Amino acid sequence: MRSRRFRNALVWSAITAIGCTAVVGCGKSDDVRVENGAAVLRYLGWSDQVTLPEVAEDLGFFDGKVKLEWVGNTISGPQEIQSAATGQVDFGGAFAGAVAKLISAGSPVTAVVNEYGADEKSFIGYYVPEDSAIHSVLDLIGKKVGVNTLGGQNEADIHDALKKAGATLDQIHSVQLVALPPPNTEDALRKGQIDAAALGGQFQQRALAVGGLRPVFTEIDQYGPFNGGPYVFRNDFIDKNPDTVRAFTTGIAKAIEWERTTPRDQVIAKFTQIIEGRHRNGEKTTTLQYWLSVGIPTPHGEISDQDFTRWESWLQDTGAIHGNLDAGKFYTNKFNSLVPQKAG
Repeated sequence: MRSRRFRNALVWSAITAIGCTAVVGCGKSDDVRVENGAAVLRYLGWSDQVTLPEVAEDLGFFDGKVKLEWVGNTISGPQEIQSAATGQVDFGGAFAGAVAKLISAGSPVTAVVNEYGADEKSFIGYYVPEDSAIHSVLDLIGKKVGVNTLGGQNEADIHDALKKAGATLDQIHSVQLVALPPPNTEDALRKGQIDAAALGGQFQQRALAVGGLRPVFTEIDQYGPFNGGPYVFRNDFIDKNPDTVRAFTTGIAKAIEWERTTPRDQVIAKFTQIIEGRHRNGEKTTTLQYWLSVGIPTPHGEISDQDFTRWESWLQDTGAIHGNLDAGKFYTNKFNSLVPQKAG
């Protein structure tokens, strides 16, 4: 779903550890800089892709109340929300299970609007070469699977699929997860460096257009349409800047519906315009042609308990939580002006 460069999981962990200095620099600031009446929000982007906040800003959906300041690209959703939790950036988005894990560990952040998901057009699939001996989920036991990051949705998907198929926890843990950047995962699979690969979005469509791959299972097979993960803000930031959070959240909700209702060629044209206009080193627009949908199934990105409880088994089995998940403490929809507010 996002982007990074061919390395193994150990190297990615090292990059994450030093990201505080190498990517954006440490420092927590609850006092938002204001330029021409707009609050300036620092954020991490994704190479070769256009995020919902970038769409919202370009189309004026923040109503002049929010301005984005790109401070670098992220290597994973978990890193992105960790950066938000520590004040390196002002908001971040990631897999809902990673958000639940972060908050359960004591990080004071709250989810405010969904930022990605899966529908019938856009979803992650787990692919192997057509001539692979892997035909069922259980055949993944003991194999190397390329994923975008450790501790993210790919890991939870594989866990859930194997557990549903009857695998033991020891068998599930025997799957070797190799953290790879999505732009390079297909190539690693075709070269035999991994046995299977998690592919989604434009990278999946590019791989399928080339041919020679088949899915072992997909998220849609497993869950049906679902919300994958939200944007979060630190609680102290929300307390001090509620109007800014409301402008941001509502702008994202508008961007979701714009992507959902605008003809596909116009969405791709807008993405292309944004990437070409920001002049970031090394970026390409070639894979944008494979974009299919916004992926978020719920109107306006509304968040629900199920967005988090869906991952409860994975969180329990990995020791991230003990007992049942208290999903209500992870999110709020009150800053989303397009979502009907519940009484009380």
